[in-house]
Amino acid sequence: METVRSTGRQAGFTAVLIANRGEIAVRIARTLRGLGITSVAVYTPDDAGAKHTLEADIALEVPAYLHIEAIVAAAREAGAQAVHPGYGFLAENAAFARRCAEAGLVFVGPPADAVDAMGDKIRAKATVAAAGVPVVPGRAEPASLEDWDNFPALIKPSAGGGGKGMVLVRSAAELPEAIASARRTALAAFGDGTLLIERYVESPRHIEIQIMADTHGNVVHLGERECSLQRRHQKIVEEAPSPFLGPETRARMGAAAAEAARAVGYVGAGTVEFIVDGTTGAYHFMEMNTRLQVEHPVTELVTGLDLVELQLRVAAGELLPFGQDDVRLTGHAVEARVYAEDPARGFLPSGGRVLALREPGDPAAGGSGAASPRGGAVVRVDSGLVEGGVVGTAFDPMMSKVIAWAPDRATAFAALDRALAGTAVLGVVTNVPFLRALAAHPAVAAGDLDTGLVERALPDLVPATEVPGEVLAAAGLVFHAMPQGDDPWDVTDGWRVGEPAWTTWRLESRDGVHEVRVRGLPEEAADVLIDGEAVPARVRADGAHAPGPSGGVRLHVTLDGRTERYLCARDGDTLWLGRDGASWALTRHLIGDPGDRPGAAAAGDGAVRSPMPGTVLAVKAQPGERVGEGQPLLIVEAMKMEHTVTAPHDGTVTELAVRAGQPVDMDAVLAVVRRESEEA
Repeated sequence: METVRSTGRQAGFTAVLIANRGEIAVRIARTLRGLGITSVAVYTPDDAGAKHTLEADIALEVPAYLHIEAIVAAAREAGAQAVHPGYGFLAENAAFARRCAEAGLVFVGPPADAVDAMGDKIRAKATVAAAGVPVVPGRAEPASLEDWDNFPALIKPSAGGGGKGMVLVRSAAELPEAIASARRTALAAFGDGTLLIERYVESPRHIEIQIMADTHGNVVHLGERECSLQRRHQKIVEEAPSPFLGPETRARMGAAAAEAARAVGYVGAGTVEFIVDGTTGAYHFMEMNTRLQVEHPVTELVTGLDLVELQLRVAAGELLPFGQDDVRLTGHAVEARVYAEDPARGFLPSGGRVLALREPGDPAAGGSGAASPRGGAVVRVDSGLVEGGVVGTAFDPMMSKVIAWAPDRATAFAALDRALAGTAVLGVVTNVPFLRALAAHPAVAAGDLDTGLVERALPDLVPATEVPGEVLAAAGLVFHAMPQGDDPWDVTDGWRVGEPAWTTWRLESRDGVHEVRVRGLPEEAADVLIDGEAVPARVRADGAHAPGPSGGVRLHVTLDGRTERYLCARDGDTLWLGRDGASWALTRHLIGDPGDRPGAAAAGDGAVRSPMPGTVLAVKAQPGERVGEGQPLLIVEAMKMEHTVTAPHDGTVTELAVRAGQPVDMDAVLAVVRRESEEA
């Protein structure tokens, strides 16, 4: 099995603008390069120097990725004949598709009327039902939703997707508040409060069909993807083919998806999503995504087709080069989404500068990074990361995707686990350990999936916050090996002629503060005490002995006869260590230092800190105001997520350190609330 490669034959255009960023923009640029087409990237001021700008042949600045006129102007300036929207941003914006046509640009996607028809869930259900595609029983406004009596039920915004605004209702008593909540979210997220209600399918599986259609009336499906592993209606791990479907059901669902596409005159790549009863196997149309999907690589790897190339050829008016009978699914592929988020903090967004980066595989044609085969497996990485780049909070938290293909499902998942273990993004907290735990879950290994599995298994999937002793020892050894510039007489534990002195560090991590004492030469045999317990250890670095202010080095740390390999990077007095997909940040303080972070209030003094890096969206309290425990004080927004910060106890707001619109770092002090018992 080889990774997907372009044919190299030009697809009708000499230059194409990519109206997107991150890993999907990188992936599209690589297919364009393989076809000999000039790629044009756009970027906002905050994204200057991002990876997608480096991969493209031309990069032009725009004020925002949603600024239609600026993007059209950039395409004209660069001499592009077509615009590829990727996914997200303007990908399913019918007004953008029409504006491209008005400007003489080819929109690499479906006709605007098809986007309109499938973008409204109510209209989409009516359209596909008329074409004979089974739909979930439901009701849409303007009909009354309050007297619905078929429970459990799911309320959805008609105009949106991505799980926003969905509310599960199990009884009539819950219905009024659920409708009000869904409407508030729909108005805020999509500007349209129209709702629909559907019968909720118990033990549901989320299975989608990839379709491709040309301008000559040909529609084919490229098999299915299983997308049942989700959190908060957001996909995490996807695979192809589904372990649940047999050949007959696959053929029926594929035919239904093709009919749904024909019903709206669809052109290009699209995905028809179905909800499937995990007990009976009955399937119902859920929605159609009129764009390339995040999880498209698994389809590419089992079919051997480059979907971006097919999109370009169809947009250029070419016939599809194959028919339905020519589509073959070979082997199994699985994809995991790497997010800048902290599972131990309720999956709140993280962020920061990428100090050191290791990703399995090297860039290859076809929009992927392909690792050398091992055990018949191939690993691909689609990534928007670059060492030294900043993962900000203005965009979606997905940074990259790790995809594995193998002749069978078990081998594909094993290859995915190895690839995730070889992934390190130091400087940013990621969900990689969570992904490894999920992929290894017994129900996942057995293919016994449903959309509620992740939430049920969450306590077993979230990694512990405790820092392992061997990591503390490794950090102490690295700090010990760094030039300190200290006079030996200033070593607080003493210094004697002919004997090495003990150096004592207080290492602060997310689980508290640990004392690590080191004596001797790490390369030979160092004495290490961790919170008073002796650990025999030695350390060796590949390359520079100690990590510098940027970049990373590989360390080999031998503890009690066992050698562990780490990626190591330094950010001032903070050391990041990565191993087996996990990472730890430890900040050093010599004994005798105060150890407090600059500007930070002491623990227990009523300081209210930001739970994530982001922007203060709203301030709901004022200095001098008396507040109760749990009362909202501020709202912080990051990566499309809002988090309400509340008062830790009853008291008075004595300090308000931020204002609305101000960016804040994680753990930054936002306010101080003095306890009632401490008030005069």
